[in-house]
Amino acid sequence: MHVEVRVFATLRRHLPDLGIGEAHVLEVGAGTTLAAIRDGLGLPPEEVKVVIRNHSQADWDDMVEEGDRIAFVPAVAGG
Repeated sequence: MHVEVRVFATLRRHLPDLGIGEAHVLEVGAGTTLAAIRDGLGLPPEEVKVVIRNHSQADWDDMVEEGDRIAFVPAVAGG
């Protein structure tokens, strides 16, 4: 099955070939979790604070489905 993945802000440095706002289409097997995708992309768990699946916050052990849109978001701070 195929899922669409986006990474934001400081996480983009782990996927340098991916342009700003570009999606990375991955082929994954049945039973693949969001944590497995994060790890497979080489995103350090301590840097990814939120995972969004189909426009809603998700849990790391959620399994993906065909066509899911996934976004990995780092911690952000401002003042």
